[in-house]
Amino acid sequence: MGEVLSDAGLPTRYVYFPTVGFISLVTAINGRPTLEVGMVGREGMLGAQLVLGVEAAPLHAVVQGAGSAWRIGRAEFSRELVHSSALQRGLNRYVYVTMMQFASAASCLRFHQIGPRLARWLLMTQDRARSHTFHITHEFLAYMLGVRRVGITTAACALQRDGLIRYRRGEIRVLNRRGLKAVACSCYAADREAYVKVLG
Repeated sequence: MGEVLSDAGLPTRYVYFPTVGFISLVTAINGRPTLEVGMVGREGMLGAQLVLGVEAAPLHAVVQGAGSAWRIGRAEFSRELVHSSALQRGLNRYVYVTMMQFASAASCLRFHQIGPRLARWLLMTQDRARSHTFHITHEFLAYMLGVRRVGITTAACALQRDGLIRYRRGEIRVLNRRGLKAVACSCYAADREAYVKVLG
């Protein structure tokens, strides 16, 4: 957790296919990582810009959930892409879904309140972590969602009061996934639908 796999603007050295754990895609303002705009778990890959023929990473990528991944060098990946039309088709679909995820993150930030956004983020994290429990601080959540820590504290306390999560000493446990879905903003369901519809 916390390992930086790529920096925005720098050439991509490796492509990662997570098998356990997940990666946060974070945009930077004035060179400083500021806001999470996407996640990569076992459903996808880090380095999708190579599918479009672009070597520079567009976003800062940091391991958010420790785990393992398959890794391949940029040159080797590009050779495989040229020789496999099935790989090209699958990854083209993934790039499309990723673009939809970025658009969803932008509208979510603009139009949805912190509580529903936090519920969405917890569901997305649980999907990729394959666990009911994760270690995360309010400070890190504030960083991921682009809000002040006090806002995260208020939202997390409300979710805990409603019996949806338990938060204690940097550990969050999802107690009621169905209830969390009910309070999450509509972006979560839209993202899931896009994954199912496009990636099957």
